[in-house]
Order: sequence, then C-alpha cells, then structure tokens
Amino acid sequence: MQAKVVAVANQKGGVGKTTTAINLGAALAMRGHRTLIVDLDPQGNASTGLGVSRDTRDLSTYDLLLSDVSANIASQSTEIDGLNIIPATMDLSSADSELMSSSRRVGHLRTALRDRETSFEYVFIDCPPSLNLLTINAFVASDTILVPLQAEFFALEGLSQLLLTAREVRSSANPDLRIEGVLLTMFDRRNNLCQQVEDDARQNLGELVLETKIPRNVRLSEAPSYAMPVLNYDPTSRGAIAYRTLAGEFLQRNRVKETTHV
Repeated sequence: MQAKVVAVANQKGGVGKTTTAINLGAALAMRGHRTLIVDLDPQGNASTGLGVSRDTRDLSTYDLLLSDVSANIASQSTEIDGLNIIPATMDLSSADSELMSSSRRVGHLRTALRDRETSFEYVFIDCPPSLNLLTINAFVASDTILVPLQAEFFALEGLSQLLLTAREVRSSANPDLRIEGVLLTMFDRRNNLCQQVEDDARQNLGELVLETKIPRNVRLSEAPSYAMPVLNYDPTSRGAIAYRTLAGEFLQRNRVKETTHV
C-alpha cells in the first residue's frame, strides 16, 4: 500500500503541530483508517502524548533516518486501535548534523516512507519548530503539508517563509509537494483579533484555509499530561469535536479533488 504522507509543519513553536498530529491521526484511526505518526521532533512530545515511555523507544525516527529501518518495523502500536507511532529520542537532535555529511541528505526520510511498502493509509510527520534538515526531509518525503496557524498577530508573516521553503523543495526535490491546508488553531471566537486573522488568512490564501477551526480548549492542554489524545481524554469536549470535524473535512477534501497548489 502507498500511504498518503502529510507533514504537519510550522517553524513557529507552540501553534498546535503536535496536538494536531496526535488528534487528527487518532480521529482518522477511529474512523477505520490505519494511521502512522512519525515523531520528527527531538523533544518527543508526540511520543509522550501517546503514552510511549522513553525506556520503550528501542527504535526511533533516528533509526528511520540513518539506519535503514523500515516504517513498519520501527513503528509501535498505541492504545488506539489502528494508530501507530514511530517515537523520537534525543538522538534525533544530532541527526541534522549527521545528515549534512550525506550525499542524499534531504532524501533519507522519503526512502524510508515512500520507497517501501507500508501497511498504513495515512502518515503524519510531526515536524520540529524550525526549517532545518529534519523538516526539509519531511517535505521531500511528503505528498502535502498541513500548516497549523495560531490565530494571533503576525501569524501570517511566519507563514510566508514556510511557503517559500515548500516552493523551493518542490522545484528541486519533490515536484508533487502541495499544501494540504492551513488550520487555524487556538481560535477564540470572542476575540476580535482571531476573527481578523481568519479574515486576513482567507483573503490571502483562499481555499487553502480549512473550514474547521481548532478552539482554545483546556481539555486539549490537559490531555497530553494523561498520555492520550483529547478524543480519549474527553470525547465530548470542544477540542475533541473540532478534531473529529477536521478528520471529516480532511477525508472529504481528499476524496473530491486534488490538493490545492501552493
């Protein structure tokens, strides 16, 4: 099976990348789609958030990148049926410098995820908060990029650099790379600034901006400390409802049309 690979990326930290990777992956798995999360952030928050303790991370994304290990072998199951993860360890923090010495420095992850058969339908790569070689590897390996965008002042300024990087990757190493969508996160409908950010985003990016918005929700913040997605922690919370809605929109967009060009 050839999985659809999606990089969840934004060079700005704290915008909801890991929360989105975990909960969108969980929502799709709960709909019956075998899903894999690749934790490409040395902090390993996606791994911790899905209950993978550090002493059980025998194989990690470091091995996936640099030791010729396949995704099927490196992945671990989670408490959610149909959702697997390849965890991160601190070894990943040195991968950037090690990749620099490789002649195919930007293609390692693509080889691991795209050039071999996999048992997964969807793969989400939780990228680090930077546009370093790890993130470039993710872009080269991916079909699309999903961009969580916090509804705050200056939000669109940082987005321009990410879109430029995506264009450069498409022109040099992955001509099929597209933007899956821009996801507004930490959205407070009572806040005029959030509404202004949404209006500006839709005016500048059009259909790239997803209809679903992820609200500010305390349950989303609490769930990782219990090592579970919010869909398990509090299935009736606003955050859980939003991610189930996002999963539906994601599936619908992928059924009805090709992903919009950057």
